[in-house]
Amino acid sequence: MNEKMQVEAICQGTVIDHITTGQGLKILNRLQLINDKIRLTVGLNLPSGQFGSKDIIKVDNWMFSKVEANELALLAPNATVNIIEDYKVVSKFHMELPEILEGIFSCPNSNCITHSEPVDSKFTIKTEDEQVRLRCHYCEELFNKQLFTENSA
Repeated sequence: MNEKMQVEAICQGTVIDHITTGQGLKILNRLQLINDKIRLTVGLNLPSGQFGSKDIIKVDNWMFSKVEANELALLAPNATVNIIEDYKVVSKFHMELPEILEGIFSCPNSNCITHSEPVDSKFTIKTEDEQVRLRCHYCEELFNKQLFTENSA
């Protein structure tokens, strides 16, 4: 039996592919916080030869820069970003963790100045022994990646 799943193609925009299953909704939420007018197509828990299953997000008429895509890398470290023009992939790159994340996540420390002053959060990303941690620029607390990725939906 030959089954084929069809997801609407986009003329131009960005396709985020190979998102870890379960992280697609978190990325979707993040994208809608950035721009609630964008048109999105989402596939959740789709079959993947490489990972078994995956999520995918298609963003119509928004060409992600590497910086924009890398801001989502904490949520989808293995994702591939495809830039689409005239229904064809014209550019492709993997997300990479940036050294600094600004204004993306709130600081989990309720005593941090970012909760009482008009400043954007700012974290430095540290990777040690394959553990990803974020250090707040203001309160200097160190947090595990999971605190942001598991509670950000």
